[in-house]
Order: sequence, then C-alpha cells, then structure tokens
Amino acid sequence: MDYKKDIAKYFERVKATIDKVSIDDLNNLLNLLNQARDNGKFVFICGNGGSASTASHYCCDFNKGISSEQESKFRFVCLSDNMPSMMAYANDFCWEEIFVGPLRNLFNPGDYVIGISGSGNSSNVIKALQYANENGGVSIGITGYDGGMIKQISQHNVHVPVMDMQISEDLHLMLDHCMMSILCKYGEQR
Repeated sequence: MDYKKDIAKYFERVKATIDKVSIDDLNNLLNLLNQARDNGKFVFICGNGGSASTASHYCCDFNKGISSEQESKFRFVCLSDNMPSMMAYANDFCWEEIFVGPLRNLFNPGDYVIGISGSGNSSNVIKALQYANENGGVSIGITGYDGGMIKQISQHNVHVPVMDMQISEDLHLMLDHCMMSILCKYGEQR
C-alpha cells in the first residue's frame, strides 16, 4: 500500500502548526527557565500519557543534556516518573492528587511547575499548577487544542494551536529540543 499522500499531508499539518506557535511565548519560557536555574529553583514537570513521556524527556534534556557541560545546573523533577508514588496517591486519595501530593512535600515558594497537556484539561495537571499559583510559585502550561483550563490558569503558557493530539504531542517535544539546542549553544551566557 502506498501511504505517501497521507505522510505528506501529516507533514504539511505539522509544518503549518509550527508557524502558529508563538515565538514570543517560547522565548519567555526560555528566560523563565534560565531564571529558575540562576536562582537554584526546582522545576517540577508533569503530564499524562504521551505528555508524561514528554515531561520525562524534558527532565532528561535539561538535567543531563544541557546541565552536564555547564557549571550552573537545572533542577528538573518529573512528577510523572515515580509510578509507585502516583499509584499510592491515586489509590489512597484520588487521581487528581498524583502530582500535587508530592508537591506538598517538595515544593518551596519560588519553585516552578510545568504542566504539559494536549487537551489543556487534565485535572491532575490543573491541580498541580493551581498549587504553584497558591503557594508562591511560577505556573507554566504547555498546551494543545484550544489550551483548555490550563491556558487560563497558568501564569505563562506556550500553546500549540491544533485540534490533533499527535501533532500537539509532536510539537511539545519539539519545543524541548528547540530550547535544549539554544541553551546548549549559549551556555550560561545571557
């Protein structure tokens, strides 16, 4: 079977969506993350499903990929990586607690919470971002679709405006690689 037309169509949709992502919002996110690093703040990151995988990838790229060759280190913690903790919170409390529960133990005023969600409506991610808002932190959403509730409640948001989960998730990871490339290029210079 020849899938070339479908492949080309998907690639065209990805290209068209990239042009709709705000460069200003991504530039703002880069500066926020540099501030977190400069001030020794933790960056907690979370998501569900494919967004959990993306959150874990951000954590790896910032903690190892960028920080390994630089004196000043990023301090990312992926809340989606601790399966026993997440299941304990879900079992003993509820699904909405799986990310905010650990934040109650680890979060300090001035820390950052990044929530990744294709739909922008993941209830447990919303709760984590609200926790940052209510406890002197910085909340950052990375969203798709129309941005959902996360776009509304986050202090900062990078939005991928597409009603397609796969393209949204593709570009959320692309944002990570874009930032990693830039931060490796410039190092700690600003």
